[in-house]
Amino acid sequence: MSEPTGTAGLRRPPARTVLLLAVPALLCALPFYLDAFWLRLGLFCTAAAIGAVGLSLLTGTAGQLSLGHAFFLAVGAYGYVWLAGEPGPGLPPPLALVLAVALAGLAGLLFGPVAGRVRGIYLGVATLALVFLGHHLLLAAGTVTGGFNGRSVPPMAFGGFAFTAQEPELLVLGVPFGAEERLWYLGLALFAGSWYTARNLLRGRPGRALVALRDSETAASVLGVAVARHRSAAFVVSSMYAGLAGVLLALAFRRVVPDYFGLALSVDYLAMIVIGGLGSVAGATAGACFVTALPLLMARYADHLPFLAAPGTTEGGLGPTEAARYLYGAAVVLVLLRAPDGLHGAAARLRRATTRLRSRRTPADTGPQAPRPPSSAARTKEPTS
Repeated sequence: MSEPTGTAGLRRPPARTVLLLAVPALLCALPFYLDAFWLRLGLFCTAAAIGAVGLSLLTGTAGQLSLGHAFFLAVGAYGYVWLAGEPGPGLPPPLALVLAVALAGLAGLLFGPVAGRVRGIYLGVATLALVFLGHHLLLAAGTVTGGFNGRSVPPMAFGGFAFTAQEPELLVLGVPFGAEERLWYLGLALFAGSWYTARNLLRGRPGRALVALRDSETAASVLGVAVARHRSAAFVVSSMYAGLAGVLLALAFRRVVPDYFGLALSVDYLAMIVIGGLGSVAGATAGACFVTALPLLMARYADHLPFLAAPGTTEGGLGPTEAARYLYGAAVVLVLLRAPDGLHGAAARLRRATTRLRSRRTPADTGPQAPRPPSSAARTKEPTS
């Protein structure tokens, strides 16, 4: 039998492999073509995605309701500002970033005894108290947080390379690389590490234990899962993700103020994971991009959209932020009614439907078939003795 020749004998790489190679390459190339607005938008989406992945691990995988995610973002953001700035220890920014994430994890660990013993709506109310307590502390500790006016954020720097527009001046392939371009790659690196860690966690024994804990605490305890310890550990991991997201948000905003880390931010993160799909890393990322980008895009194109007032005014209709919250609030209701597993589940169903359609192709579409003997020959063949 002769070997197949030409392109027919070449095995095409799986679509998943092509996607995993093409998406990072595309993301790395975007700073060469996008202006500062789109890069800043992407940076906000990246930070939100990191925080949403952490909340999805806690709420979607472990089944623990949390309304206090904004508190842990504030711990990460203000922890970095204080550790790297003046007044403060003035530590190197990379060390300040690591310690700020650890500080957020410590805050989650201190809340661990509550998280290990309370569940459902009671845990949601307990975490809600963290948001109000944290906001009060941010306003009261003016020497550390700057009070109502907040504090400027020290720029990230590695050695002599700073993530600003001036130090040092950088030109890549004729494109000037300012603060947004440099922070873009920092955000991609942090998100890639967060994604990889979350995927490994979900596929390993801790992820299976958390899923069993979410489905049935009684069954999980019978299987040997330490219920209180795993619930506390999930809270610590989620708070560390939130702390990292808070640091990246602080670097993107360049100034942090207490009013940003309120209840509305916690509700936004819940909307992200519900829209994207509970317990899914990819779904949390998609939901974070949707909820984060929508108000910014509506503010940018308010002049071209009906019923929207220009940013900073109330004439002509709703403000972009309020209109965006109405829209993704409606999206949450639609998801709960029509697609309880979110965007990730809808994409999975679409992928399965496409696979079924491909498998139903006629034999003529699948290439030449091996010759089959006539049915009459099978009926007239005599048994041999």
